[in-house]
Amino acid sequence: MAPVKDILVIGAGELGDQVLRFLAKDPRRQEANVSVLLRPASIDSTSAEKKNKLDGFHKLGIQVVPADVVQDSEQDLAAIFSRYDTVISCMGFVSGKGTQVKLTQAVLSARTSRFIPWQFGVDYDIIGRGSAQDLFDEQLDVRDLLRAQKKTSWAIISTGMFTSFLFEPFFGVVDTKEGTVCALGSWENRVTLTTPEDIGRITAELVLTEAKENTFSNKPIFIGGDTISYGDLAELVEKVTGKSVKRSVLTVEAAQEALAKDPTNHLLKYQIVFGQGRGVAWNLTETWNIQKNIPLTTAAEWAATNLV
Repeated sequence: MAPVKDILVIGAGELGDQVLRFLAKDPRRQEANVSVLLRPASIDSTSAEKKNKLDGFHKLGIQVVPADVVQDSEQDLAAIFSRYDTVISCMGFVSGKGTQVKLTQAVLSARTSRFIPWQFGVDYDIIGRGSAQDLFDEQLDVRDLLRAQKKTSWAIISTGMFTSFLFEPFFGVVDTKEGTVCALGSWENRVTLTTPEDIGRITAELVLTEAKENTFSNKPIFIGGDTISYGDLAELVEKVTGKSVKRSVLTVEAAQEALAKDPTNHLLKYQIVFGQGRGVAWNLTETWNIQKNIPLTTAAEWAATNLV
């Protein structure tokens, strides 16, 4: 496949920002152009934070492209995508239902050479259709579209959960202020974790070594910083904080009963999927990064930096 020349990253949130920075700073980028697609409202914002982010992109030589993936038509998006040989979607579920399929169809219409869709997460093939988290079905629709064609090469980067997400009190697992750890499903259940920084680093690695290593091989690539059980997580929190934690278990049945009473509660939908424990964890020895001798941030390393 031809060398990468024009890269477009869709979105510059927590993950997109890391992908952009690792791509822009990598010496192997050479003459490749890196661009980011942002909503016009974000580009024109008077917010100091957004202005600083745009200034940072300009300093890194990242070009800014205005478009709205929700409001713009598939044809309009395809016209933009056709200018790039590589498109990386970092636009997650916050964009609403239908957006993932729309972006994929636009990429395929544009006959883009390489595509990394927003699939940074669990193994949707193993979880299957009809899971508690109904947003996941669209991820399988995206995979069906990609597998049914041969014009665009693609790579799905399966990362597990963002490491920080597991430690956020709102997720209902770790709350250091309250001194609690709640296992989803059981203490033996495991979850694979990767930080956005590490995902950005590996994504840049996969894109910029593609010509040599054929990393866009039309299949999921599994990476991970750590795979940890909830039992080991409780011990880790105690070790890092120096305090005992109160342990509890949220069973799948209890979460399903709660969801029946509150059917739009996305947190419960995620908790059920992770509580069932299918497709949410994999052995690190089987990951692409370990096979390439690229260790990523472990849960213990993240906790030592962020929990104390």
